[in-house]
Amino acid sequence: MIKRKRYIFTGIVQGVGFRPFIHRVAKEHSLSGFVQNRSDGVVVEVEGSVEALDDFIREVISRPPPLADISRFSQMEVDVLQDDEFRIITSRKGDRGEVHIAPDIAVCDECLHELFSPPDRRYLYPFINCTNCGPRLTIIRGVPYDRENTSMACFPLCPECEREYENPHDRRFHAEPTACPVCGPSLSFLDSEGNVVSTKNPVREAKDALLRGDVIAVKGLGGYHLAVDATDDIAVIRLRNRKYREAKPLAIMVKDVEHASMIAHVGQKEKDLLLSRERPIVLAKKKENTKISPHVAPGMAHFGIMLPYTPLHHMLMDERFFALVMTSANHKDEPICIANREAVSRLRGIADFFLVHNRDILVRCDDSIAMIAAGKSRVLRRSRGLSPKPVVLGESYPEILALGPQIKSTVCIVKKDCAFLSPHIGDMETPQARDFFHESVSVLQTISECAPKVIACDLHPGYYSSRVSRGMSNHIIIPVQHHHAHVVSCMAENALSGKVIGLAMDGTGYGTDGQVWGGEFLVADEREFERAGHIRYYLLPGGEAAIREPWRIAVSLLQEAYGGAWREVAERLDLIPEKRHYEIFDRVMKLKINSPYASSLGRIFDAVAAIMGLRRHVSFEGQAAMELEAIAVKDTDVDLPFGLFEKEGLLLLDLIPSIRELTEAFLRRVPAEEIAFAFHQTLRRAFIVATETLREKTGLHRVVLSGGCFQNRVLLEGCVMDLEDAGFEVYSHSLVPTNDGGISLGQAVCAGARIKRGV
Repeated sequence: MIKRKRYIFTGIVQGVGFRPFIHRVAKEHSLSGFVQNRSDGVVVEVEGSVEALDDFIREVISRPPPLADISRFSQMEVDVLQDDEFRIITSRKGDRGEVHIAPDIAVCDECLHELFSPPDRRYLYPFINCTNCGPRLTIIRGVPYDRENTSMACFPLCPECEREYENPHDRRFHAEPTACPVCGPSLSFLDSEGNVVSTKNPVREAKDALLRGDVIAVKGLGGYHLAVDATDDIAVIRLRNRKYREAKPLAIMVKDVEHASMIAHVGQKEKDLLLSRERPIVLAKKKENTKISPHVAPGMAHFGIMLPYTPLHHMLMDERFFALVMTSANHKDEPICIANREAVSRLRGIADFFLVHNRDILVRCDDSIAMIAAGKSRVLRRSRGLSPKPVVLGESYPEILALGPQIKSTVCIVKKDCAFLSPHIGDMETPQARDFFHESVSVLQTISECAPKVIACDLHPGYYSSRVSRGMSNHIIIPVQHHHAHVVSCMAENALSGKVIGLAMDGTGYGTDGQVWGGEFLVADEREFERAGHIRYYLLPGGEAAIREPWRIAVSLLQEAYGGAWREVAERLDLIPEKRHYEIFDRVMKLKINSPYASSLGRIFDAVAAIMGLRRHVSFEGQAAMELEAIAVKDTDVDLPFGLFEKEGLLLLDLIPSIRELTEAFLRRVPAEEIAFAFHQTLRRAFIVATETLREKTGLHRVVLSGGCFQNRVLLEGCVMDLEDAGFEVYSHSLVPTNDGGISLGQAVCAGARIKRGV
């Protein structure tokens, strides 16, 4: 019996070789019909025997193309048309989209082989790509994903490329960025003023400049990198000085896994992550006495390492370089540069030369960052290679736009059971960053074909995103508390529903009582939460200044620990920069002048680092805590006490006894590595006792870990192990960042849950 079926496939099914794959499978099973890209997905009609139709759909679902990701499909029987062939027909635009745009993917092995094969017509062509690799998100203007809707529209195909593009049996069939030296983009080498340097080989000019110690701005997939030789101390210092990046770690690129293994401990999971098609920056534990300049990641336990992911990177990384610094091309708190004129203007005084091309980057997309912890891959910055692939949720929600937090910002759109997160935006402190924020909202609305009328934002009234929400008339605005959003983001990526115990540990977030939260024990579901406990409040002397100067927080904790004797202890620690500050601080803390209360665990990490003399001023967020983690490597008999008690229905964790004891240990000259390890161990013990107490009160056994403090491997791995040993089901982040980069997902799901339940 002959039948005809229509299928509509949604997900990442355009621009990834899905149509030629369907064409091939249909032909193999002697089916007629067609396949077509539409705004609502890929529609397929196939006609043939019942057995052949069953075999067809079984093969499509079981082994789609490498980059395809079918999120769902529908099927229905339609009238038999008795056509005699299977065709790929022209794309059609519809009213609403169900198409998911693929992320940018590292160059594939087949293209890499052609790149370095002299007989190939694309030999050493830095824009080589095919259906299985290359740019996607960063070149898109709209959907469906056709060449006319990308920045490749201005590069008409030459006859040879067009033959490949139109041939269903060629791996470049409808590979929208496909090109060659005859018809595609090209490279140029510019001096520091943006003037073209006359050369037949821009890549060789860039290599020569790098060998001289120059700083080169390199245009990549989603923006520019600033590159120097990572083994050249002077070049690395020069880059830091010009970029005003005093100590924040710089990412490095090495040629292959073997080179990565020479400088860091690369286990099988790190290797798999480095070689994955997403090619993130991977945080791997440093080895001693490597060729890498000590100025690349001073005070850190890990290098941020990535492998080449564009053809141009592979051409740059030849035998002359052991490793290159490849750091985002921007100033502090500004987004990465993407346009040639923009780069020359914004990077004046930083870059000596520019290696540029004339394929426009339409969507900024910084490098993703990931690590292996507790046996799993953990995304710390979700951007190139990952965005905008959706997070599939456990249930369907109304359309929501979530505007994210103030730092490490992303925005998120939820549509049905898919959450689309923007590439990493960063901190919302500059006009350029705020422009990027609005760009990101526009991009998400374009690729999701969705303009939600429900807006989720942070509860903090002063955040830029919150202020934006208040200006959005004719929208429903739903504020979501910061730490509730943390917990819900972890629940969302793990498809959890219902009440959980949430440990939300981070730097700062605005609480419902107007105080600074950051050490929270919540009982929460997707819609609401109860603050079941927290770290006992302490003062932040000077408010925001205390974040930049952790010695201020140390003074506050020492006063709590020692009372009136805190001055003597602070003097022995040489804690306060100027002696006149002692009386000032006594008065400030007594009268609580510009000194809000805080429960933040992140700030306590900073204070401990200050007490131990590791870091009393920070140049980037999290620096002191990261340096404390880096030395927490030596087991110890040091036992730090803590208090846990209930007051007015809240469970309070008192870490002041720990602060006093670790200070005494430091003054007794106990090795810093032991004290740092003891502090981490104390937090593990405290969290277990607090969580077990909440289990007894609530009957809940599912625990969710979220917040920036769980970027700390020592803390995360210890807590996961301890909680599982205590019989809890433990959930943590993998797909989205545990830091504020995941907040927008939690906001969106929380707002969606409230709308669904009529709140």
